[in-house]
Amino acid sequence: MKLTVVGGGSTYTPELVDGFARLRNTLPVEELVLVDPAAERLELVGGLARRIFAKQGHPGRIVTTSDLDAGVEGADAVLLQLRVGGQAARQQDETWPLECGCIGQETTGAGGLAKALRTVPVVLDIAERVRRTNPGAWIIDFTNPVGIVTRALLQAGHKAVGLCNVAIGFQRKFAAMLGTSPHDVHLDHAGLNHLTWETGVRLGGPEGENVLPKLLAEHGDAIADDLHLPRTLLDRLGVVPSYYLRYYYAHDEVVRELRTKPSRAEQVAEMERQLLEMYGDPALDEKPALLAERGGAYYSEAAVDLAASLLGGGGSPYQVVNTYNKGTLPFLPDDAVIEVQAAVGTKGAVPLPVPELDPLFAGLVANVTAYEDLALEAALRGGRNRVFKALLSHPLIGQYEYAETLTDQLIAHNREHLAWA
Repeated sequence: MKLTVVGGGSTYTPELVDGFARLRNTLPVEELVLVDPAAERLELVGGLARRIFAKQGHPGRIVTTSDLDAGVEGADAVLLQLRVGGQAARQQDETWPLECGCIGQETTGAGGLAKALRTVPVVLDIAERVRRTNPGAWIIDFTNPVGIVTRALLQAGHKAVGLCNVAIGFQRKFAAMLGTSPHDVHLDHAGLNHLTWETGVRLGGPEGENVLPKLLAEHGDAIADDLHLPRTLLDRLGVVPSYYLRYYYAHDEVVRELRTKPSRAEQVAEMERQLLEMYGDPALDEKPALLAERGGAYYSEAAVDLAASLLGGGGSPYQVVNTYNKGTLPFLPDDAVIEVQAAVGTKGAVPLPVPELDPLFAGLVANVTAYEDLALEAALRGGRNRVFKALLSHPLIGQYEYAETLTDQLIAHNREHLAWA
């Protein structure tokens, strides 16, 4: 089995490699190809990746290359984890929206739209080259904003599934609180990427006992602290929202915080500098503890599980993924991309039925889906007015004066990445 990681020079990659090494019985990788145009980073990450495989006795071969076409040729699956513009672009996404009093964040609001506009054309170009070289390969997208990017891939006819680590993080956390195995915890997880709620936590599978009320009663304070939301809000909602919902439920509070502390991009850039220095140490043969602070916790386990199921190797029967709605949420179009539990196999992902969403949640999902429609149109066709409409439609913006100003700023900060600008 050959797997290719596009963006293989990312500091995330050792997390992924560690998962491939530990879970080799689930996903027997014979060749792992790391593709990245940043040759210096790729050399450091590739060296550590080989040492991790060697230490854990993995017999697979690790190849590094800057040649995308060669890297994806013959691959059974291609994982996308790229960041167009790097941390410098992320720093912009997280700062200029704050000038209007709007959230500065790389996956939602104005910053999220900027990232989508930079990313979608690049991902589609990569996917077309994968299809020309190896039309049977699955594409697993971990590149944000996952929902919009996955929809672009599916809309263009690619064999693609989107992946995020939010759900597996909750699964692991809840399992620890319940004193059980993560494999026994099934989430009623519904919404859009970075806009989801855990409406049930079931033991043993989709039909198992719902222990969410017990979790909230016994561990509500700890869950609320992790989300930086008040315990009283969780009790009133009766669900566990994704931590990205804090941008909606506590917007002004978050804006005040973001204005008074270093951006996440600045923190990550410093972390990446330290990590790359560590990766260059020939004695290092495991992922360093600092990597856990970089983000992407449990990404490797989710990626292994998904790839194993898509390639017929026996991953978990149900997994939280991003895929076409196809009537699952009846208030959305069939071709909307949602994030829900799905049955995953060699033919792809089939969403499981979702209990009717409370209007409080469904209304926001419908609103953000409309924004994602407009965002994808702007990413595919360009144009100032399409960018303006997408920004105006976003519930975190919604005022025409803000949308006008943010449109000009977005284009000014991203002109080098926008072919139409």
